[in-house]
Amino acid sequence: MLSSRNRHRLFKAAFAAVSSTGADRWLAPVAQGRGLILTFHHVRPEAPAAYAPNGLLAITPEFLDRTLTLLKARGFDLIGLDAVPERLNGPSPKAPFAVLTFDDGYRDNVDFALPVLTRHRAPWTLFVTSDFADGCGRLWWIELERAVARLDRVRVTDGETRRLVLDFPARSPEEKSAAFEAVYRQLRSGPEARLLSVIAGLCTEAGFAPGEVAAELCLSWDELRVLAADPAVTIGAHTLSHPMLAKHGADIARREMAESRARIAAELGREIRHLSYPVGDPTSAGRREFAISAELGFATAVTTRPGHLFADHAGHLNALPRVSINGFHQTDAALASLISGVPFLAWNRGRRLNVA
Repeated sequence: MLSSRNRHRLFKAAFAAVSSTGADRWLAPVAQGRGLILTFHHVRPEAPAAYAPNGLLAITPEFLDRTLTLLKARGFDLIGLDAVPERLNGPSPKAPFAVLTFDDGYRDNVDFALPVLTRHRAPWTLFVTSDFADGCGRLWWIELERAVARLDRVRVTDGETRRLVLDFPARSPEEKSAAFEAVYRQLRSGPEARLLSVIAGLCTEAGFAPGEVAAELCLSWDELRVLAADPAVTIGAHTLSHPMLAKHGADIARREMAESRARIAAELGREIRHLSYPVGDPTSAGRREFAISAELGFATAVTTRPGHLFADHAGHLNALPRVSINGFHQTDAALASLISGVPFLAWNRGRRLNVA
């Protein structure tokens, strides 16, 4: 399996190849379909540190501005998520569309993204996790990053036998990055309860309490009420606690979706019509989750499976792919490639749907 560093090197080379050949322009009419939904997380001005394993989730306000500028220059209509079903069901439009979505409910979306979005008059969607707005949820990927940052050695034991299963030095940025990746990969492959338990233990060892990051980084209900008054903002549900739904029983998955929608609607006084599956890859959301969200009446539900949108997606509105804007690739070449759809022709092996 490729390390994250080598994987990003391959991505960089691929984006450069698409750009240098001009494929992002001459293949775009075939590759980009009717439009795309973009995924963002953090928007903040500071440069990433030498150790920043979650750096892929953060872009600068300047790069957000460049993203919106290029979308307009390439002829994309910026639309809200409510308009997507009609754009997929209707006759083929002259211009492709782009939808802007932000996951988790981070405060930096208001501090640094909102001014850029307002300047461009761009509608956007914020997917809110109820526990994060309560200030008590587990942003475990950030907890793991911070724990490794504070520790000089990272050890993980088997939950039953207490046998040491991972043991990594974590003194330099390179060692910390390797330790984070090893722990992350092992925990993601197993039950979510173990993931949360192990990371909670690492937090305690590193000297901070698990669950305290949400209040620091995420918008509170009071802040969300102010934001929800903006007609350019659509508020969507991102479950109660941000679980990888496919790792849990159907009753838990249904409760996470339904009760998060009800809680957000009650707190903000707005109808919640759209859902984002936490993590959103095939190990986190699949056919069962797509069916549940449809049964619950969500107008759309979005994944993190990569791809653009085609007319056929009108029949799969609860399994829509998105294009992630990656903080490790804040270049014009990467951006032009992604919005052209060219990288996804190979990624999805020519299939227009990615809903299995």
